[in-house]
Amino acid sequence: MARMIKDGQEFKLSKRSGKAVSLKDLLQEAGCDAVRYFFVSRAADTQMDFDLDMATKKSNENPVYYAQYAHARMCSILRQAENIEEAKTFDLIDHEKELTLLKQLNEFTNVVVDCATTRMPHKMCNYIQKLASDFHSFYNECKVIDMDNMELTKQRIALVKACKITLGNALNSIGVSAPEKM
Repeated sequence: MARMIKDGQEFKLSKRSGKAVSLKDLLQEAGCDAVRYFFVSRAADTQMDFDLDMATKKSNENPVYYAQYAHARMCSILRQAENIEEAKTFDLIDHEKELTLLKQLNEFTNVVVDCATTRMPHKMCNYIQKLASDFHSFYNECKVIDMDNMELTKQRIALVKACKITLGNALNSIGVSAPEKM
């Protein structure tokens, strides 16, 4: 059971009176990715509030859109950098935002193990939000493709590629798509 919220108000549901929203209707209204994400993002022992307006928004307020947009942004950067050769060293990766992102990437395997052993997949959604947030913060502060500094560019492109792979795997683990364009 979940509380449904629409237009900022609770939409009263009742099994006894037959006033309910079917999963099929919910999927048609909000889409498969949003429904999966919202249901997985809550611990099984907590009250589920499904905000239909939030699930259908195409903005950073919607956690699904925020994460998928981060993945699409990573793909866009990598498309722009197709002809740039791979980095051989990573000695220039020392900006605070880069290091934060690297630490977050390093946590992925621990989160996977934790989600599996505790049977709490909502922890993956927490990880996805943190990784997307750290990536957006990195992107806003650090110029990835800088033709005046190709060595740093190569290293940052490698970092973006690692983020894309990790975020894609994290989204896939909860059954949510990782779009390359939005």
